[in-house]
Amino acid sequence: MSEDRFLDIETKLAYQEDLVTSLNRIVSDQQRKIDELETACRKLVERLVELNEEVSTLRIEDAPPPHY
Repeated sequence: MSEDRFLDIETKLAYQEDLVTSLNRIVSDQQRKIDELETACRKLVERLVELNEEVSTLRIEDAPPPHY
């Protein structure tokens, strides 16, 4: 193989290594964001359950007496 061909292959390999590094960073950032969003969703669901229980309790307390 000629020197130019080796240089061309090395250049392509360097670009591919850079691309893989960039893609790994992007995937890592996306996974971190997904984890944050899952945590936020879990907290929201827990809060909604708490609020639902509070509203249910209030409805029972505010209900008219049975003879009404």
